[in-house]
Amino acid sequence: MPEVIRARALVHGRVQGVGFRYATLSRARMLGVVGWVRNLPSGEVEVEAQGSPGGVEKLIDWLRVGPRSAIVVDVRVAPATVDPDADAFMIR
Repeated sequence: MPEVIRARALVHGRVQGVGFRYATLSRARMLGVVGWVRNLPSGEVEVEAQGSPGGVEKLIDWLRVGPRSAIVVDVRVAPATVDPDADAFMIR
């Protein structure tokens, strides 16, 4: 059985109102990563990503840059508990 990990990321910068969530959804699906992305009232974007270590790491690397219109200042990443029922990536 392949290894599955889950990580939580908080993305800081100009990341709301620039298509960040939709671009994250697209990138996660391309990488075969499940989980979710949402805007926070603080102006940050929160992401939970689950999948192969390589897929999750590639998504986190992408979050550090984001879509062209975003200005990412910082990404804080922490491990999260794997959700055995997660089967898709979605916008919350």
